[in-house]
Amino acid sequence: MNVTLADLNGMELSGFAAAVGETFELAPWVAEAAHGKGPFDGVTALHAAMMGAVRAAPREAQLAFVRGHPDLAGKAARAGAVTDESKHEQASVGLDTLSEEEFARFHRLNDAYQAKFGFPFIVCVRRHTRDSILEQFERRLHNDAGTEFAAALQEIFYITRLRLAAKVTGDGMPDVNGRLSTHVLDTHAGRPAVGIAVELYELAGAAAHRIATAVTNQDGRTDKPLIGGRPLPIGRYELRFAIGDHFRSRGIESGNPPFLDIVPLRFSIAEPEGHYHVPLLCSPWSYSTYRGS
Repeated sequence: MNVTLADLNGMELSGFAAAVGETFELAPWVAEAAHGKGPFDGVTALHAAMMGAVRAAPREAQLAFVRGHPDLAGKAARAGAVTDESKHEQASVGLDTLSEEEFARFHRLNDAYQAKFGFPFIVCVRRHTRDSILEQFERRLHNDAGTEFAAALQEIFYITRLRLAAKVTGDGMPDVNGRLSTHVLDTHAGRPAVGIAVELYELAGAAAHRIATAVTNQDGRTDKPLIGGRPLPIGRYELRFAIGDHFRSRGIESGNPPFLDIVPLRFSIAEPEGHYHVPLLCSPWSYSTYRGS
């Protein structure tokens, strides 16, 4: 259930903890500790107070808190024996639909990580693609214990910031969403290209999964972002533009088949809360792109 910041600021401890305590995995004590720092002038300040409570806790309490998080794609997650928030977050990146081979890979990584650090691997899955999660997993296994514990707390910061932003509304909202947009300019005609079919694919290994489609409007843009209202998952992507149909509709021939038909643009996203604008400037015989704003 959502709650306003104004209502939270007026709550006694029990109501406050009941309203936002679940945003920190199995740790209602975080909300209880933060309550005394109110009233809060923004949701960002509320989240800072809650993370401050975690960072100020004794090391044993911090370690118990981190150990309360589930393994990624682990046996508990597969059996549904995790919190609803964790279940939905893991499902958002497809960790609930792994093949047996993929599950075995995650299981091996989980075991190796637990054996080295003594707590589960934690990553804010909503800020990553599946490939990026695996890359993070394998890279962070090489960290020392202190570096990795700090990395785990930083990922908890990202996870809980998203959870709190979804639960509490009011002033000072944290910046949790990114935006991916595009537009197409017909450089042959010197104007926006209207009616271009656009497809967005997420690249996963050798596979490409289509995740969005759109058609350019009178401004050569799409009516809404290709990804918006959520973090942009870190990973590799490809935009495909059907410019051959556009130039044929204008009666411009560039060969049969045309020299350029479907134009692919491959790019990567590294800033989940950033704005990536990936335009296409095209003629029947050439194209270019850049990261715009």
